[in-house]
Amino acid sequence: MKNLVILISGRGSNMMAIAKACAAEGWNARIAAVISNRPDAAGLADAARLGITTAVVDHRAHADRLAFDSALAGAIDAFKPDLVVLAGFMRILSTEFVNRYAGRMLNIHPSLLPAFTGLHTHRRAIDAGCKLAGTTVHVVTPELDHGPIVAQAAVPVLEGDTEETLAARVTAAEHILYPRVVRWWVEGELDFTGAGRIGHRGGAPQWLV
Repeated sequence: MKNLVILISGRGSNMMAIAKACAAEGWNARIAAVISNRPDAAGLADAARLGITTAVVDHRAHADRLAFDSALAGAIDAFKPDLVVLAGFMRILSTEFVNRYAGRMLNIHPSLLPAFTGLHTHRRAIDAGCKLAGTTVHVVTPELDHGPIVAQAAVPVLEGDTEETLAARVTAAEHILYPRVVRWWVEGELDFTGAGRIGHRGGAPQWLV
């Protein structure tokens, strides 16, 4: 059985979507722990209600990024993770940390990468006049929001959309896409070609519209 460790910073809605899908679909995996860098993260209480072990590594208690990353890695490794899942984890991680989990750390980003890396993705998509926005699940690499893409979901940008209305549409797509990708990883369905491309061994669509 695969051990999954999920990192969150806030409400953890993607974490909950993954945890519920894992239980409902009978994955050969378990959420070994949910870890947050914020003690007030709402998702911690939700995870605990599902019987999932939680932990906090408060970034404010550490002198710098490397000290925090070291403490975070220690907390993660205590659960012997096969996969580390970033689900709204709002910290930039050091190269040393990312390399420690190379090839076994996923992230979801609220844009159709490589467009709109970083923050304020929904506002930037609206301001750019995009007709489609969306979300991307990718393998984490040292370059922020630039790892190999595993799957994407697209949603329309509607006339009169605000950041909030577009974000709600994107989040709904995330709750479908991210559990699907994590299950693929658990089941060994992802084909890492070594050329920056990741395919699905069974040919399942890696997009959602």
